[in-house]
Amino acid sequence: MNVLLAEVAQATRRLADAGVPSPRFDAEELAGWVHGVGRGELHRVADADFDARYWEAVARREAREPLQHITGRAFFRYLELEVGAGVFVPRPETESVVGWAIDAVRAMDVAEPLVVDLCTGSGAIALALAQEVPRSRVHAVELDDGAYDWARRNTEGTRVTLHHADAFTALPELDGQVDLVISNPPYIPLTEWEYVAPEARDHDPSLALFSGEDGLDTIRGLERAAHRLLRPGGVVVVEHADTQGGLVPWIFTEDRGWADAADHPDLNNRPRFATARREVP
Repeated sequence: MNVLLAEVAQATRRLADAGVPSPRFDAEELAGWVHGVGRGELHRVADADFDARYWEAVARREAREPLQHITGRAFFRYLELEVGAGVFVPRPETESVVGWAIDAVRAMDVAEPLVVDLCTGSGAIALALAQEVPRSRVHAVELDDGAYDWARRNTEGTRVTLHHADAFTALPELDGQVDLVISNPPYIPLTEWEYVAPEARDHDPSLALFSGEDGLDTIRGLERAAHRLLRPGGVVVVEHADTQGGLVPWIFTEDRGWADAADHPDLNNRPRFATARREVP
């Protein structure tokens, strides 16, 4: 075993002892990042190339700083995004939310579908839709200054149009025209602060995590915003916590002008997102 692989094994033990959920993956990812190679190419790093920066990175991860903040990058579907302090790190479970939305947009009989991503954060959702639905016109909205700066970096030079605005009131010029509204909003109840993983609680912006006593305040506001923006027959897709399955569809009720409200599971078969269709008069 060369020096680097031995150090990775030691780092894995340290990260496991610190409670990091995926210690070996993170130890390898940090080693690859430091040495400029993929995780599967670590055996190619010569003993003489071992860099003390690796242990600096491991110590940061041991303190539960997000892996993505250390490396400055996050992977989401087919994208590599710039992330860091001040922006919510996109999670794998959101990929299934976006996959459903992409299928829904592709199934629409619309030449150039109009899509709005509310609470865009890093811009991950908007960029994925723009990339995988090439003829779509995608708008992304972010209120938080820090997150907006990261979204601006990621969307610069792309087809995504970024707006620094409140998700509840943004884009009145598009009212009644949008084909799909999508959001991964804050949805953690304030009462669950102490149970949130340190990576999120101590590093993700609070504005991206918490939303009232039951976690649903922002989603209630998004329901009105989505109804305002969508054309009749347009679709809304909203991510939520797995403990909120069955609750969110009841926000999109018939008396509020919605039809076909339903919940959907993620890849682990946990309730993860709700969808509804704006009622056609």
